[in-house]
Amino acid sequence: IKLEQNYRSHGHILTAANTLISQNAHRLGKNLWTAEGEGEPIRVFDAYSDQDEASFVVDEVRALNREGMNLSDMALLYRSNAQSRVLEHALFSASVPYRVYGGLRFFERQEIKHALAYLRLLTNPEDDGAFLRVVNFPARGIGARTLEQLAESAARGGASLWQAACTGGGKVAGFARLIEDIKQVARDLPLQEAIDHAIEASGLADYYRADKDGADRLENLNELVNAATLFSDEAEEGSLDSFLAHAALEAGGHQAGEGHDALQLMTVHSAKGLEFHAVFITGLEEGLFPHEQSAAEANGLEEERRLMYVAITRARRRLYLSHAQSRMLHGQIRYGLPSRFFDELPEQVLLNLNRREPAHASANAYSPPAPAPRGSNDTGYKVGQSVAHAKFGAGIIIDFEGRGADARVQVKFREAGTKWLALAYAKLSAI
Repeated sequence: IKLEQNYRSHGHILTAANTLISQNAHRLGKNLWTAEGEGEPIRVFDAYSDQDEASFVVDEVRALNREGMNLSDMALLYRSNAQSRVLEHALFSASVPYRVYGGLRFFERQEIKHALAYLRLLTNPEDDGAFLRVVNFPARGIGARTLEQLAESAARGGASLWQAACTGGGKVAGFARLIEDIKQVARDLPLQEAIDHAIEASGLADYYRADKDGADRLENLNELVNAATLFSDEAEEGSLDSFLAHAALEAGGHQAGEGHDALQLMTVHSAKGLEFHAVFITGLEEGLFPHEQSAAEANGLEEERRLMYVAITRARRRLYLSHAQSRMLHGQIRYGLPSRFFDELPEQVLLNLNRREPAHASANAYSPPAPAPRGSNDTGYKVGQSVAHAKFGAGIIIDFEGRGADARVQVKFREAGTKWLALAYAKLSAI
């Protein structure tokens, strides 16, 4: 007996799910149906960048909330944990309460806390908390008894653990030399390269490469480098100290507590068995969803398609699908193709929010979204306007990108060349 009636999702959502999963050779062959009616079309958004995608999602979430939908009745889904960082930053900037279901917020994840502890030691070696967190991680043969003796020595001399390690010997002294070596190299590097070097030289990257379950943690460490790249491009002072202060600020806003209305963020895997009035499936690009590893696995693509089917059928009333033309990967902007899953969805149930393409065009040959009219931005600035920046000096605005809290302007500076700046950080002044 096949249970085919669906009491959750509206008709267009089920049509999309059934059409998608019909591409799989190994399936049960059931087709879900509903008595709820066709409902709304599935909304598709083509973003310029991952930040633009996040900004769009935040704008839509706030609009739905204003219209009366609880935040807890909405979910943001993504294929990999590392993708949450850009979304979390946009939500934090817009003061939208959220909760990561079945996981931790980006700056609360173990590997990120380890990396930040190493970075804190580079700027303030007297930080005993950072010292204790990573002195034996990855393992260096420094046991609890050694640390007890080190703490006793520090207490007797009224010194920090770092000072005691530097004046002592053995493996703790070796750890102190490691930190000094990392600091020496990182001193002359740009912020993102300094962080990347610290992750590698500390042994963190190799530790997670050797861990059979370490792939997600490596992705998160790469995303920390991406965060540093964006920060150094857009902040007035792109120093390691200021980046650590920024990270502490975002980490300080703890998850919304149980019982409080909050947007739900989760991986597609975590979403199984759940349902929401509105669902956003983000990062629908080749290599992300379907994941690049699926090509090398037997039935890998079919499993990715099953995951997409699960994601689609989490939505009751409204479903958004989004992808970005460019995304920051390991500190570099990479350009990607829309997911092949767009080609496998029936056109008649899709509503393209910002694309202009002939009806027969392939999803893998999307045209860029039509740019916003020059007078339509809400930043208070306009193309051709002269502005000044504390770090880069005088320049002229030549382009805009993004929305709301993640709006960016492209400025051609007289001395520093052309740069994209986030208005939330740049603190431009009109000349």
